[in-house]
Amino acid sequence: MPASIVYTDRVLRRELQLLALYRLLEASLLCLLVFSPIGPLIAEPHDANLAITVALGGLPAAFALWLWTRRPDAHLGELALIGVAVDITLALLITHALPTAGPGVALLLLTNIGGAALFLKLRVALLVAFAAAAAMIGEYVWSQIEGGSVRPLAEALMFAISFIAIAVLSNLLGERMRESQALAERHGEHAANLAGLNELIIRRMRTGVLIVDGRDRIKLANEAATLVLGGEDDGALDGTALAEPAPELAARLVSWRLDNRNDESPVLCGPERIEVQPRFMRLLPGSDSVLVFLDDASLVSRRAESLTLSAMGRFSASLAHEIRNPLAAINYAAQLLEEAELADADRRLLQIISQQCQRTNGIVESVLGLARRERAMPEQLELVAAVRRFIADFHLTLAPENGSLQQAGRDRPLEAVFDPRHLQQILTVLVQNAINHGRLPGEIARVTVAVEVREGRPAIEVTDRGPGIPEAVASQIGRPFFTTSEYGTGLGLYIARELAKANGATLDYVSVPGGGACFRLVLSGRNPLLSA
Repeated sequence: MPASIVYTDRVLRRELQLLALYRLLEASLLCLLVFSPIGPLIAEPHDANLAITVALGGLPAAFALWLWTRRPDAHLGELALIGVAVDITLALLITHALPTAGPGVALLLLTNIGGAALFLKLRVALLVAFAAAAAMIGEYVWSQIEGGSVRPLAEALMFAISFIAIAVLSNLLGERMRESQALAERHGEHAANLAGLNELIIRRMRTGVLIVDGRDRIKLANEAATLVLGGEDDGALDGTALAEPAPELAARLVSWRLDNRNDESPVLCGPERIEVQPRFMRLLPGSDSVLVFLDDASLVSRRAESLTLSAMGRFSASLAHEIRNPLAAINYAAQLLEEAELADADRRLLQIISQQCQRTNGIVESVLGLARRERAMPEQLELVAAVRRFIADFHLTLAPENGSLQQAGRDRPLEAVFDPRHLQQILTVLVQNAINHGRLPGEIARVTVAVEVREGRPAIEVTDRGPGIPEAVASQIGRPFFTTSEYGTGLGLYIARELAKANGATLDYVSVPGGGACFRLVLSGRNPLLSA
């Protein structure tokens, strides 16, 4: 059952219990009026026996009704209707037994009718009011028949009209109150849900969020901030001084409080010394509490790098097209000059021109490959056969004095899902890099392409026996435009890694303990949909 319905039911039961207590008070006053020595001075009885009978029956009835209201399974409408029926009956009898107390009894009955109308539908409330009015008029007729009435008819009529009016007004007021309360409860639940949703969003945000009070103590830290500052679990940092897990951040906050200027230079936080960019903002105007955002500096750097690459890719693509035409003309002119009779020194100059044209053309091709970002079209491949074909094709352009290339690993077929064009491009980059850089002084490059299974997934490993890659350099491999060669562009491995991502694969550098370097391409397994 929704919380608003439970709350409304509890409030209505409490109000009905108050009405039952009021009825019990009325019955007690009636007993006091009938059995007290001063009772005859207040109201001279017309029928003493009837007054005693009503007093003795009214108090237990009122007590029973009060006990009934305390039962959790009691129906509110039925209980209110039975209670007001008892009230009208007792009022009719006691008014006839004590005529001089009639106006007071009628006034007390107004409250009972109005209270009962809060729990009844308008039609039922009007029936109750008409019943009370009929009782008043009926008691007047009864008294006239017995010849003992001292009350005018106008009084009975005015009370009858009052019963109807109080029933209508109380019922309408109760409906408005219940609607207003239900609306307020719905708004309260909506606000509570929004607050819970906001808290969940804040706690799940990848950006670290802290709320720090005026004494620089952490009041709230979401999951990302807890991980950055070294907290063990959610809420572990609540109440902790900011200077304990992040003294540099606390110093930056003190500086911000003085000049209200955000210094977005990175700071190191937590036991792992994670680099973050802090931003400070007051939680509320005039409040000492501060909202602290902790942006991962590496993510910010990657976003900036991605935007730079995107813009540069578009620019480079147009620039590369413009370069290729004059470059082709220069290369063609150099080829024509080679056919002429030239001195050895001039032929050396032509050789330099040709080499630099080839190098420039390689740079243009790499830039165009970066700008194209062609969409992957994966197919079901048999890797062992695909690698065998690649090696056979590569041998056609590989001079023996430059290096050797051979296949290793498993001989049995191994299926995977990959774009054949992208696989060819990735293997070309990896093998060409291994031949260029994976050789020891005085030796040719020895490169091996092996098909293996790594952690249940097909993989291709390109390994050389060269000097390997230093650890400081290995961490930057694959970043765009990072290269250790004066002739390289730093785009080959980056493009290869992006093509691997487009095919749902990973390309990583793996250190070789015995020397050399290994690049491992881990692919997706066999796709039952493609093989069906």
